[in-house]
Amino acid sequence: MKSFLRVLVRPILCCLMLGVTLPALYGCFGVALVGTATGVKAITDRRSLGTQADDTAIELKAGNYLSQEIKDSSHINITSYNRRVLLTGEVPNESVKTQVGNEIARIENVLAVWNELAVAGNSTLASRTNDSYITSKVKARFIDDNEVSAHHVKVVTENGAVFLLGIVNSSEAAAATRVARTTVGVSKVVNMLTVESDEEIRRIEASLANSADTK
Repeated sequence: MKSFLRVLVRPILCCLMLGVTLPALYGCFGVALVGTATGVKAITDRRSLGTQADDTAIELKAGNYLSQEIKDSSHINITSYNRRVLLTGEVPNESVKTQVGNEIARIENVLAVWNELAVAGNSTLASRTNDSYITSKVKARFIDDNEVSAHHVKVVTENGAVFLLGIVNSSEAAAATRVARTTVGVSKVVNMLTVESDEEIRRIEASLANSADTK
């Protein structure tokens, strides 16, 4: 049964991933807001529903905190997870990189900013398409590997580098890192996972289950 479910879910996941990423690839703006998935993922995500809502709001507000000049000259991806913001992409100089980080840090509910912006020319459409493909491959391999849920780890890829965000236990963190590192096309893996004890993970999941039951 598990093998059947993996065969069934994998193509669906790949399609969903492409559906999320392709609009950003073909949009007109220099800033791509990487949104939080909804539906089933909202139920299985280890963040509280309030935190998920805050992350979505942070990503939506982020574009308004950047000047049009920065948007026109840069390619910036903004990903909020657990109220911590990851910035990836390219900016023209160090001054802009610092400015963007400072602007995003001022958004309500942002606890921290990981500024991974590169000072470089904007990536090409081909490079961004390849990054989306790598992300979908890593997520699909999570399903095949069956040691970490694709719902518990968010994957962001920039210029072949894979960033991992999520709330996991130590064995899930190791599995996610191993899968990402051994995926064809990945140049490096940046582990930004929040690692909790097994007991804390059980407490989180029990709390989320109780919240769902009361709705």
